[in-house]
Amino acid sequence: MKKYFKSLLLVLMANVCIISAQAQDTAANANTDVMRSNGKIYVVMAVVATIVTGLFAYVYSIDKKISKLENK
Repeated sequence: MKKYFKSLLLVLMANVCIISAQAQDTAANANTDVMRSNGKIYVVMAVVATIVTGLFAYVYSIDKKISKLENK
């Protein structure tokens, strides 16, 4: 289980690095400025955060079920 969380943390950190590198693109800044001025960027980020949280919860629940079956 600890190995799972370490690999999950590594993937998340890699995604943060990739996202921050892409955020420096000047063409994308124009689009995000428009969305930020309209307040839509926060809606997009809330939806993405909700989806990612749901996926992690689903994977965690599946992991618990599989672990329970393996112990039988």
